[in-house]
Amino acid sequence: MYIYVAAPLFNEMERERNTKFNKQLKKLGFKTYLPQEDGGVAYDMIKEGKMSKQEVRQYLFDTDYKAVQESDIIICLLDGRTPDEGTCIELGMAYAMGKICIAYKTDSRAMDQNGDNNVMIDGCFNHKIYTNMKDLTKYLLEIKK
Repeated sequence: MYIYVAAPLFNEMERERNTKFNKQLKKLGFKTYLPQEDGGVAYDMIKEGKMSKQEVRQYLFDTDYKAVQESDIIICLLDGRTPDEGTCIELGMAYAMGKICIAYKTDSRAMDQNGDNNVMIDGCFNHKIYTNMKDLTKYLLEIKK
């Protein structure tokens, strides 16, 4: 099974967490797509100067979109006060394509006054959010069978 890992990647902490999370999935025997490693990071690509800003943006969109299409599962890392915008777009695409959509959130911060995430986001996950790696691993190994 092929997993698309959707997560923010805009600082060192986020990228390190994403890499660690991705390595755990690979240890479980999954093929993965992690945008920051398999597609690239826009800021770095623009700085290298091999493509214009617009070319980089289009390349990353097309590359990530294709990876969502090819994936079986999307796992969205939702830590933070609000979910990352790009993660939400990738989730919407995956949901519309009929992919298995999984949420992972270890952060207790949320958007609304009841401590809930946005209902449109939670709906893509059938209102189930994994809050620890043990439970997520158990679920992933069940659906891998």
